Amino acid sequence: MCDTCGCGATDVRVVDPGSGAVTHTHDGVTHTHQSGEAHSHDGGLTVHTHEATPVDVAQPDETHEHPRTGSTTVELELDVLGKNDALAAETRAWLAARDLVAVNLMSSPGSGKTTLLERTIREATDRPVVVVEGDQETLLDAERIRAAGARAVQVNTGAGCHLDAEMFSAALDSLAPEPGSLVMVENVGNLVCPALFDLGERARVVVISVTEGDDKPLKYPHMFSAADLVVLNKIDLLPYVDFDVHALMRHARALRPGVRVLPVSARTGEGLGAWYGWLAGLHS
Repeated sequence: MCDTCGCGATDVRVVDPGSGAVTHTHDGVTHTHQSGEAHSHDGGLTVHTHEATPVDVAQPDETHEHPRTGSTTVELELDVLGKNDALAAETRAWLAARDLVAVNLMSSPGSGKTTLLERTIREATDRPVVVVEGDQETLLDAERIRAAGARAVQVNTGAGCHLDAEMFSAALDSLAPEPGSLVMVENVGNLVCPALFDLGERARVVVISVTEGDDKPLKYPHMFSAADLVVLNKIDLLPYVDFDVHALMRHARALRPGVRVLPVSARTGEGLGAWYGWLAGLHS
């Protein structure tokens, strides 16, 4: 259980679709086996379950008394984030020593991150590209990335709603990227928790599509405050949706003054030259 955001992430799997190797972490124990191979914990077959955290929903006129646990919660959050940040700093130094540039793509589900990555792999080829895919389940996105021509590993987080520094470190161990590579991370689709967890990346990119509404920075301020770049995707759909590009830019820059907003269409290719140029600039 993640003490910071409340998600269950005790059963994490890093899967290499090419070799079929699965690095599996369960309750702090890590081991590797082949996909489909039976495995056990503590000598017996383990059925993995995740217990949902109950949510207390109160009506506006209701009042409740709760024990004073705020200070304990804050201490747990600081412990979790402190451990994560320490590992992220080690990973950042490891990446820099090998001339590896890591970019963390964050967004809600369906923004077009995977399509953007597929096109980037095919068209921006100055450096080798490897990809860390984050999803709760399936290998679908990692298989799409491999079909586009890049090596990829899939991190399945189970009930977890974000990648963290430990998962990213395990994925790098599996990928073993060659020096000079661009390491693209497609985080779990979520506009809340991924912003809290440093992975050791060079830059954070928030991808938003025009189908989501231009008020997203107002609703998810922490995510947009953490953005080094905002990619506005699916602009080919602007004639068909009610979306104010200038309002989106204004809201994003109120949270992160001067942040660059790149309007693109990963489907048609419009605006992607600026995206490729931005990526190339990370190596300079």
